[in-house]
Parts: sequence; structure tokens; C-alpha cells
Amino acid sequence: MRQLISTGSPWESKVGYSRAVIVNDTIFISGTAGQGPDVYTQTRDALATIEKVLRDNGFQLADVAQSRLVVSDFAHWQDAARAHGEVYGDIRPAFSLVHALPFVDDAILVEVEAIAVRAGR
Repeated sequence: MRQLISTGSPWESKVGYSRAVIVNDTIFISGTAGQGPDVYTQTRDALATIEKVLRDNGFQLADVAQSRLVVSDFAHWQDAARAHGEVYGDIRPAFSLVHALPFVDDAILVEVEAIAVRAGR
């Protein structure tokens, strides 16, 4: 079973992506940007969005098996990592930290991706 999760953004059809894709018991969540004035705040907001996508689709934050942070200014990687650690501290998914610049919108300082596998319940 393959299910596409959409936000309704016009970019999804233009670029050819989904907010998330569920295949069987796995959800793949696209790069998610957050709102806020700095990397830490944007990371926390993006992680909150990811948690909402998970919950809305029958997953839990604890189901996250892999997470990726992409930062536009590597000088602020510790701020993104601190926010990530506050959310995933006990879950401890596989993790990558990537430096990529620039994002499409200069206001975006970080994006977060996630892959979660629904645990048997």
C-alpha cells in the first residue's frame, strides 16, 4: 500500500513531491522548514510539524527511525542539534547533519526530514 500525504501546497504538484509518503508501516516525511527568527526556533517548529504529520497518520514520535537536519549556515549547527536532541533525546534515531546552501527561500535556515516505522501495537 502506498499513500500520499499532501498539504495542498501548489509546490507539491509543480515540483512533484508529497509532504509525506506512507508505504505499508513506514512513513517518509519530506524536508520540513519551520517558522521563527533563528535556527533553534525553526528546528523546534519543524519538529513540531513532523510530530503532527506522524500523529495525524497513526505514527508516534517514538517511531522515528531516521532523522536528517539540513542547515544553511553551518556556524549554527549546534543550535539545530540542541533542538533535535531535546525532542529525540531518548528516541535516538539514526541521524545525519547536512550543510546545504542556499535554500529556495533565504528565510529558511533549517529543514528536517524523518523516516518512521510504525511499531506493532
